[in-house]
Amino acid sequence: MNINQLIVRNLKKNLKNYYLYVFALIFSVALYFAFVTMQYDPAMDEAKSGIKGAAGVRAASVLLVAIVSVFLLYANNLFIKRRSKEIGLFQLIGMTKNRIFRILSAENLIIYFGSLAIGIAVGFSVSKLITMAFFKVTGIEAVANLYFSPQALVQTLIVFSAIYLLIMLMNYLFIRRQSILSLFHVTSSTEEKVKKISIWEILMGILGLGLIVTGYYVSSKLFDGDFNSITSLYVVMLFILGSVIIGTYFFYKGSVRFVANLIRKNKGGYLNINEVLSLSSIMFRMKSNALLLTIITTVSALAIALLSLTYISYYSAEKTAETVSPDDFSLIDQEAAKNFGEKLTEQGIAYQTTEIEVLTASINITEITDANLEEFNTNDGKMTVPVISDTSVEEFDLTENETLFTGYNDALQKMINLDGEGNVTIYGKNEEILQRYAGLSKEKVISNYFTVGGLPTAIVDHTTFEQLKHDLDPEVQQEASTYIGITLKDENQVEEANDIFQGMEFSEEFGNNSLYQSTLNQKQNMGLIMFIVGFLGLTFLVTSGCILYFKQMGESEEEKPSYTILRKLGFTRKDLEKGIRGKQVFNFGIPLVVGLLHSYFAVQSGWFLFGNELWTPMLIVMGLYTALYSIFGFLSFLYYKKIIHESL
Repeated sequence: MNINQLIVRNLKKNLKNYYLYVFALIFSVALYFAFVTMQYDPAMDEAKSGIKGAAGVRAASVLLVAIVSVFLLYANNLFIKRRSKEIGLFQLIGMTKNRIFRILSAENLIIYFGSLAIGIAVGFSVSKLITMAFFKVTGIEAVANLYFSPQALVQTLIVFSAIYLLIMLMNYLFIRRQSILSLFHVTSSTEEKVKKISIWEILMGILGLGLIVTGYYVSSKLFDGDFNSITSLYVVMLFILGSVIIGTYFFYKGSVRFVANLIRKNKGGYLNINEVLSLSSIMFRMKSNALLLTIITTVSALAIALLSLTYISYYSAEKTAETVSPDDFSLIDQEAAKNFGEKLTEQGIAYQTTEIEVLTASINITEITDANLEEFNTNDGKMTVPVISDTSVEEFDLTENETLFTGYNDALQKMINLDGEGNVTIYGKNEEILQRYAGLSKEKVISNYFTVGGLPTAIVDHTTFEQLKHDLDPEVQQEASTYIGITLKDENQVEEANDIFQGMEFSEEFGNNSLYQSTLNQKQNMGLIMFIVGFLGLTFLVTSGCILYFKQMGESEEEKPSYTILRKLGFTRKDLEKGIRGKQVFNFGIPLVVGLLHSYFAVQSGWFLFGNELWTPMLIVMGLYTALYSIFGFLSFLYYKKIIHESL
């Protein structure tokens, strides 16, 4: 057999064993090429519409390269170690290390650049579909065309050629450093099999579970008013992050073995075939994979949490826009409102106008909250908020000595809890007005122009309002003192009215707002982030799933002699497959469940900062991630079935 025949034979063998690696490489190249093509697509320039679409895609492509590079280098490291005995045999028959390196390089060259060519072709084929998905998610009205970019092709070839050179460098250093004897022991030394659990592992396991539970508990209290200062919030967030990550590492290093050992001791050491193939195997292998599983779990949790939060914002875009203004259009200038109304009338668009006189005053809220107000830029417990009369809004009717807050922000309410009872003091220039606190209402009555930072609006009795009006403090009173809201009688005409509004000069001025345009902007901004995070998360899902699959391939090959013995003892293939099914539930299920728990507690601690709906967006994201992740567990099970079938 000559060298060329050897290369072809090894190539066929590698394709048969590492088809998922080839798929992941093709997938990564296709996604990267499609992303870069979008970056150079002229349609993106036409579709920016106030968002930096091309810049976002460019940043995503850089992160995509980082994820793919780590995956390919790690996967290559696994493969080269699995072929260590083959390399040792080549040296035994007289081949030099340089010749062996050339053989491996030739094989990798064919597989790698063959996958690269297929990936580019696939990327070009789906680039239009990805661009259409981008336009759909961001709400941009533009036409996506099938576009081939020479710049994208050159950039893709340069990036993946650089990754290939790094892979070849790793292979060269591995071959040069290994002796013939060490090559035959590389595989057995890569997995740490500890047969007896130590006291230190027991303590580490208990500590790991304790750190994770502590991180979860503290995250649930993050915005409940227990941490009332900005500094304490930052410190607590760092504590949660460190506690959960270190706890996860200790969990894989000791907790899993500790719990499995308790189960085994509870059974008195008598395990059935299913428990031998699943529980015992997990006990002896989980510790050596602790760092890898910690990284996969942490990044998975991060991807799920970020995608959930962005989808919450996207899902809640319309309700979020309503927190900016209660009416279809909000203005602060009488002349602008008059001109806009005339334009609407000319086009036959019926509307109604609401005018609310707005004052600005400082209110002391120390009696109704236990928050540390100094950390929120307040002056001796005073909060500067807009004040309106109860006669301006039909929904509220207050007595002369009552003050009610409305239109508050959820995030602010979490940090400055205004659910207490007591009095508030309204400060004019010369007088102080003591009022009974009448509670909170979430209803928005004026635009965010008057309520910067999500602060609520104070509603008082008309007598109190007139008293304050004649004693205003010029240092806090805003220039604009009237809120003008325009609401269309027919909501089907809102798009036409918005076009008229955007065509007027005052539409760009701060304080003039279109509810419809705010919703579009929210969907565009969060849609862009969701699109990028979604594709990066999908890439990481595929790469991490492949890594776990490759690890299972290696374990199955090592355990093949054990399956042969069990088959000879009389156990059927169905008996072994049942145990292997349980093993895959552990191998893929534990990182998945832990990642989902991490992401859930991360999301629930601050989801209200991003939107108004938690469960529906989060469950959709988690469900899709679980379904896609489970595919790799199923593929691993199929590979084990093949090994079991070949074991006898």
